[in-house]
Amino acid sequence: MASSASSSNRQRKRKRDKSSTTLNSQSNSTPEKVHLKKSQKEMLRHETAKIVLWRQPIRTLHYCILELLYLSHLSFKRLISYRKTLSLSVVIGILLLLIYNVEGPHQTSIQLVESLLLSALYWLGLGIASSVGLGTGLHTFLLYLGPFIAQVTLAAYECGSIKFPRPPYPNEIVCPPTTSTTTTTRMLINTNETILTDLLETGTISFWKILWKVKLEAFCWGLGTAFGELPPYFMARAARLGNTDMDDDEELGDFEQLLKTAETHNLKNLTLFERARYLIFRLIKRIGFLGILLCASIPNPLFDLAGITCGYFLISFWTFFLATIIGKALIKMSIQTVFIIFLFSEHHVERIIRWMKHIPYYGRLLQTPFKDWLQEQKGKMHRKPGENLTGHVQRISLLTRIFNFFVAGMIIYFVASIINSLAQRYYKRTHTGLKLM
Repeated sequence: MASSASSSNRQRKRKRDKSSTTLNSQSNSTPEKVHLKKSQKEMLRHETAKIVLWRQPIRTLHYCILELLYLSHLSFKRLISYRKTLSLSVVIGILLLLIYNVEGPHQTSIQLVESLLLSALYWLGLGIASSVGLGTGLHTFLLYLGPFIAQVTLAAYECGSIKFPRPPYPNEIVCPPTTSTTTTTRMLINTNETILTDLLETGTISFWKILWKVKLEAFCWGLGTAFGELPPYFMARAARLGNTDMDDDEELGDFEQLLKTAETHNLKNLTLFERARYLIFRLIKRIGFLGILLCASIPNPLFDLAGITCGYFLISFWTFFLATIIGKALIKMSIQTVFIIFLFSEHHVERIIRWMKHIPYYGRLLQTPFKDWLQEQKGKMHRKPGENLTGHVQRISLLTRIFNFFVAGMIIYFVASIINSLAQRYYKRTHTGLKLM
């Protein structure tokens, strides 16, 4: 018994010695491995930054196409893995298609639902494009929703009504034709060769009527921005649960590095931008739902950090998502809509244009294009649905041309940033052996 006990003790001692030697070897090699890993990451980051359309167009487009094929294949595999849900969706889709094509009195309701659904999906997509992390976000409020609300506001006061004929509304806004010069008589709307009668609203145009007119578009756009904030949340959550590495995503790696720097060093060592990011992190970590709601309720370009923070600390999905929807789709969107309606309300635009002449040196020069723009917008509103602009708008104002070029440039840059992002994603995935998703 004594000999067996002594032999077992010897074996334990040998195992301890082996483990200690392996630990020592690992500890001695760890700094070198860490340094090598950092240098490889820096080289990978440097090479990835070169893959852009304006430096390597052919290579970037090639990588983008390969990444799109890879993502399509991966999405298809994931889709067919949910067989029951897919089968049920196909059956429901076939039934809806049959109902849509069958003639009957229900077609009137279907057309109404179709128009509302298409409008909602359009603004929802623009909201997602504004905040989703595909390259650089497209500022769709500035380019689409803001001008739409401003146009509705100008037309409401110019026409004396918010009953704009469909079509062309909402693609174009035209004053409803009336049988007299007043805005309280009955009007005739010619839509698809069918004469419809409608009574123009009595009373003056109020702020709340305009707000009610654009409520659906504004809410759908705000809801889309809330959906666009989900990818950072899911990526950070997957990284914290160990499904992916924080270093695989540059933004997640920067967030982890920010936390380490803030905890080990004084906040004075951080830049102003890094302090703002850290304050958002502290706010959400301390008060949770209310912190997310507060960050989502104000124009906040750093809200991506809120999603990363919530995912990193495994905050409930519904807590994050509901706070984001309430903040973005209800509170923040209402503030922005109210501001645009107030700015373009009756006489405000004319008053601002009159004040421009008091700007030293360049006042008169700035006043002219804004006057032409306002005259152009009013001319568009007083034509018949489907009628050409000729005769109502003498020439396109300089301000409209500049804005059209600005919109085209922003869209081109947005598409280019998506192509660059997909190409860089392919390069990272193939050179690190990791499947980024």
